[in-house]
Amino acid sequence: MARKQTDYLTSLLAEDAEPIAVGGEQSPGHDRPRGTPLLGRETALARVVSGEVRQVTQLFLDPAKVRIWPGNARTYEFLSEENCRELIDSIIAEGGQKVPAVVRRIDGDPGFDFEVIAGTRRHWSISWLRSHSYPDMQFVAQVAQLDDEAAFRLADLENRARKDVSDLERARNYAIALTEHYGNHLTRMAERLKLSKGWLSKMIKVAGLPDQVVAAFASPADVQLKPAYALAQALDDRSSAKAVTAAARAMAREQEDRKAAGFAPYPAADVLRRLLDATAVTPAAAPSPNFVYTAPGGRPALTVQSANRQGATIRLHAGSGATSDQLTDALRQALTHLDECGHGLRR
Repeated sequence: MARKQTDYLTSLLAEDAEPIAVGGEQSPGHDRPRGTPLLGRETALARVVSGEVRQVTQLFLDPAKVRIWPGNARTYEFLSEENCRELIDSIIAEGGQKVPAVVRRIDGDPGFDFEVIAGTRRHWSISWLRSHSYPDMQFVAQVAQLDDEAAFRLADLENRARKDVSDLERARNYAIALTEHYGNHLTRMAERLKLSKGWLSKMIKVAGLPDQVVAAFASPADVQLKPAYALAQALDDRSSAKAVTAAARAMAREQEDRKAAGFAPYPAADVLRRLLDATAVTPAAAPSPNFVYTAPGGRPALTVQSANRQGATIRLHAGSGATSDQLTDALRQALTHLDECGHGLRR
């Protein structure tokens, strides 16, 4: 991030924090991270005791003992040597990780001592290096005391400057946070994050895109806010949603076939166009919900007169000569017809 990790993530979200002094639990032979002020020991201790600065513990950790906080927007499974290559090369060139991650201590998990709040890519890259010819590489982290809401804001602050965090990842992260940290109060969340309420509302809308629709794209990273919002709006209509989902399944199969054949995947713009085109069904081409069951004597016995979001109007005709069994069968046929027309009563 720019400006020395955005002034060390805005001094860990402190409103009035002064520059941070490092109280080291550092291993010998490791350089102090760039941007950390070097203060005389007596001066540093005096400022910490007076409360003028906060003491932050810096550690060199085995990444295997550090888990990823699930409240972070970045999906750890999406990280790879390819998309972390630049960071990996930088760590090798500098002889280690120079910008510390932010972690917090955890209890009750025998497998881990800390969890990463900010620095997921650094954790992945150090883990990869340790298993690829750099077994002594250590994960540099600074420990912070944060509740979940503050941890979320800290992680969000870092991720906003990261182009490799997709809009979909952030949108789904915001949707979870809206419920878990802000009681579904969008205005409060926007104020806490200092974001536009309208923009945040669009992100929450995009978060609702179903997985089967996202699977039509070559990567979730292809799902960008502006076009994805139009797609999410199209899914509000039930008939359109059915058409988009069917088109998405077909696109996902085609993407897999292209991958297996060694071809490049369809670009995001083409996928989006095909999905939105699937909603362009004219009223004349749409199947009618009307249905008539004729009794063996040639007279109508059951008809579907109308169907909408509130339900269906079905009429049983007197004097048709149909038996109870025939009417029961007619009702089953009518319900099947309504399902096929997109007006099923189980929606």
